[in-house]
Amino acid sequence: MNRTRRLRKNSAIRSMVRETKLSIDDFIYPLFIVEGENIKKEISSMKGVYHFSVDMVLDEVKEILDLGIKSILLFGIPDHKDEVGSEAYSNNGIIQRAIRAIKKNYPEIYIVTDICMCEYTSHGHCGILEDCGTVDNDKTLPYLGQIALSHVVAGADMVAPSDMMDGRIEYIRNILDESGYTSTPIMAYSAKYASAYYGPFREAADSAPSFGDRKSYQMDPANSDEALREVMYDIEEGADMVMVKPALSYLDIIRRIKGNFNIPIVAYNVSGEYSMLKNAIDNNIVGEEVLMETLTSIKRAGADIIISYFAKDVAKHLK
Repeated sequence: MNRTRRLRKNSAIRSMVRETKLSIDDFIYPLFIVEGENIKKEISSMKGVYHFSVDMVLDEVKEILDLGIKSILLFGIPDHKDEVGSEAYSNNGIIQRAIRAIKKNYPEIYIVTDICMCEYTSHGHCGILEDCGTVDNDKTLPYLGQIALSHVVAGADMVAPSDMMDGRIEYIRNILDESGYTSTPIMAYSAKYASAYYGPFREAADSAPSFGDRKSYQMDPANSDEALREVMYDIEEGADMVMVKPALSYLDIIRRIKGNFNIPIVAYNVSGEYSMLKNAIDNNIVGEEVLMETLTSIKRAGADIIISYFAKDVAKHLK
């Protein structure tokens, strides 16, 4: 019997061989926070995922902690939107209030916050618009800095800029350092593609652009070399970890980054990926075991952390 067959047949030997296995510590669970009280409303395009008011999200955080999940990613949906997304950096904004409430009741939970403007602007784009309707990269940076600082002041443990403006990691790093938050890490959305997989999220976050698209500042799905350049720039600017978004159609990007950079890699298992797989499982097209197989492929490709709406399902499976 050759060596390969011996290895496959001998369970004792197989147990000594390093395999890719999921751990609940690999996951960050996203939450959507809305204005109001006593709100827990399922998002129609994302079965099992909800909008929570600040008071109701506390019960959800308790359940998350009881399952062993230690980290959450917060997205806010305000009632008021304007051209400069002023509610995003308001000290009394929806996310700032949510952070304070969660930390008061569950100080042990690790809070990551989304830093972007699309949920807060009346036009739905991720930055400040020029008169011609395109996003002004440089004018947007001070707003992103204000948003990040307001989140950290409220108690966020990490900020995650998702806007894809050039230079925003350095800008945010500088404003945090100057304000005394030198140890607060930045999770950079470095390889964020202009993907069709974001559809359900835009309902969840009420963030669809009112005109045009985001292809001028998000990445071309056909371009893999650009991902490496964007990662390199973000690392040089001070990112503590880098993200690939979406995950499943970009496993090759995760692998290329893993092979070229010594930095933690985050993969976002996005809303479209979640809804497709969730619907397939619920309609008995595939069995539930496909969930662990799919998420394992993301880790096997090289992701150190996975942001996923399936985190609670994984936690229950592992328990």
